[in-house]
Amino acid sequence: MSARQDLAEDTLGALAARLRAHPSIRSKLAIAGATGALGLSASAPGRPGDDAAILPQDGGFDLLAGEGFIPAFVADDPWFAGWCAVMVNLSDIAAMGGRATALVDQVWAPDAEAAAPLLAGMRDASAAYGVPLVGGHTNFAAPSLTLAVSVLGRARAIVSSFDARPGDRLLAVHDPRGAYRNFDNFCAALDAPHERLRADLEILPELAEAGLLRAGKDVSQGGIVGTALMLAECSGVGIEIDLPSVTPPPGVAPERWLRTFPSYGFLLSVAPDLAPGVIDRFASQNLAAAEIGRVVAGSQVALNDASGRAVFWDHAAAPYLDLRGDHA
Repeated sequence: MSARQDLAEDTLGALAARLRAHPSIRSKLAIAGATGALGLSASAPGRPGDDAAILPQDGGFDLLAGEGFIPAFVADDPWFAGWCAVMVNLSDIAAMGGRATALVDQVWAPDAEAAAPLLAGMRDASAAYGVPLVGGHTNFAAPSLTLAVSVLGRARAIVSSFDARPGDRLLAVHDPRGAYRNFDNFCAALDAPHERLRADLEILPELAEAGLLRAGKDVSQGGIVGTALMLAECSGVGIEIDLPSVTPPPGVAPERWLRTFPSYGFLLSVAPDLAPGVIDRFASQNLAAAEIGRVVAGSQVALNDASGRAVFWDHAAAPYLDLRGDHA
């Protein structure tokens, strides 16, 4: 099914408006309030706006990231929430060109029995990806299940959200061998051999160390369009997304795919002459990789197809992450 078939008699502008209003995309607007209250901007230590904080150390970089989880998501499927808590943190480190070294968890629950499936999910994912859980904080006297997990990693070469340049090609990468687990979470990890999970993440630091990636982010809450917006705003550029080039897994509606949170998904900004080789590297491990657009001058993230062009978001007119440092 093509993007145009999915839209039927709909208009491109209506699609952009629905995506712009979707809760998974608008949820990122809370970041500006938090960073503003903390006095953080893109120039602060660690460079907020990237998928992990960058801490130069011993000729390389320590990477530090963390994820908190929506209570409804944790309550709906505690085991899967525990698994995802590990998985998404490892994706953040890989997106930066790094390798994860350890995880710590923060768990609140009414009692040990309520926490058991959540803890089991974290333990199972830790074993699958080969990254140890080394401790954390636990409270078994809380009114409900709550979860956050943090990760430490290491990188020799950084892939940042701040380095995309006009003229770069925008590549989208995902693993199509999965299905929706709940909400808009597309999981291709649970039935995969552990060796494959680890090898798939290893592609990112290999490409970074070879100097083949200019910039990138893991596809997170907000999907392809929301992640493209964060990448564009951090880099101070515009992005044009060509909808016919966005190919969802079989049976997935294109509009849903544009806002989907995949278990393995990355947007990469790559120099035009390097893009074919990067695509081939992912394809060699049966991952879907394709050029879906381009980085341009300006501040608009726009959707394009045969019918025309529609602006999804203009981050100069309406900041998304708003990390400029002028909140006061």
